[in-house]
Amino acid sequence: LFTTWRRSWIWYLPGPAMLAFISARQAGLDHPLRLRRAESTRRVLSLELNKDRDVERIHGSGVNTLDIEPVEGRYMLSGGSDGVIVLYDLENFSRKPCYTCKAICSVGRSHPDVHKFSVETVQWYPRDTGMFTSSSFDKTLKIWDTNTLQPADVFNFEGTVYSHHMSPVATKHCLIAVGTKSPKVQLCDLKSGSCSQILQGHRQEVLAVVWSPRYEYVLATASADSRVKLWDVRRASGCLITLDQYNGEKSKASSEAANTAHNGRVNGLCFTSDGLHLLTIGTDDRMRLWNSSSGENTLVNYGKVCNESRKGLKFTISTGCDPEFAFVPYGSTIAVYTIYSGELITMLRGHYNTVDCCVFQPNFQELYSGSKDCNILAWVPALREPMPDEDAEKQPLNPAFEDGWSSSDDDG
Repeated sequence: LFTTWRRSWIWYLPGPAMLAFISARQAGLDHPLRLRRAESTRRVLSLELNKDRDVERIHGSGVNTLDIEPVEGRYMLSGGSDGVIVLYDLENFSRKPCYTCKAICSVGRSHPDVHKFSVETVQWYPRDTGMFTSSSFDKTLKIWDTNTLQPADVFNFEGTVYSHHMSPVATKHCLIAVGTKSPKVQLCDLKSGSCSQILQGHRQEVLAVVWSPRYEYVLATASADSRVKLWDVRRASGCLITLDQYNGEKSKASSEAANTAHNGRVNGLCFTSDGLHLLTIGTDDRMRLWNSSSGENTLVNYGKVCNESRKGLKFTISTGCDPEFAFVPYGSTIAVYTIYSGELITMLRGHYNTVDCCVFQPNFQELYSGSKDCNILAWVPALREPMPDEDAEKQPLNPAFEDGWSSSDDDG
């Protein structure tokens, strides 16, 4: 059930528009999701910094990574440059208009199993909130029991860990893809507790990894070697496609290994919610949209997408909107682009230092961002203001609605 502070999205549409949507749906002329999609889009387009909602400040240094659990959309994880992991409850139990999202618990510097160096990625287990994962520059990937805040398993690597990801749709495997300073992509199996597979093909460190939300065995990886690869982890050879920004026109005679997705390090990856397209970001200040089946560069022009990060860049996309939007850290701001047209819609300003990560809450079209300023900010849809009552009072009352009864003794 929606709580009082999160009112049902249907009531934010203006009266005539809402009635038109409902009438068309009743008549079978519209798909039932069209009304929700229209309102979700309106809410994203009106995102603004929420001055009434704070996220409790726990981190003593920059916030590198955020993740909201997909089951209820209520609990959020953050990981910082100080090695600390914090778990927040986003629900407003006070029902007051001004409130703070409190930290329920944290793996702080005094915790015996805290990461020694910067936490680069945190992720909830996709099925429930009983487990989450974290990886760090201390060369470890840790599997945490949420209830006890103790590691259930620890994977150790030879080099710095930049990124890891669990498939949101997998039912037949429990693999965690891990990108490290090594050019080899490592797959860790939660069932066996060991590194079960290695994907070879990159030439430098792997900065970002992400599983397809459409196919449970398809994985995308991005590297400092300027390449993005798509893999089917069931295949012996592994690699399906090496993305080519020139769509093969530059060097048709050359081997696939020569293909590059960007003219610089590729440090950001994100599939669209349907898994049909893949967004990539590189240090060449470019963002590109690819057909994830054919590997074709769609040639959408996003203009200059400023990217000075030397490690993984955590950006996100909307779901349930038309069109869909990408939220990309851009200096101390967050740039909002339409994914398929490349239009820059707005810049969200509020942080005092470089933004390193953002995460989208699809149930209520909210955005949370983390920055080197140690703050986590909440961006929420602006609500429509009701029509002022004063205007109604100024209008003369229609005689048909005047009260003809009077209790005055003077009246006959």
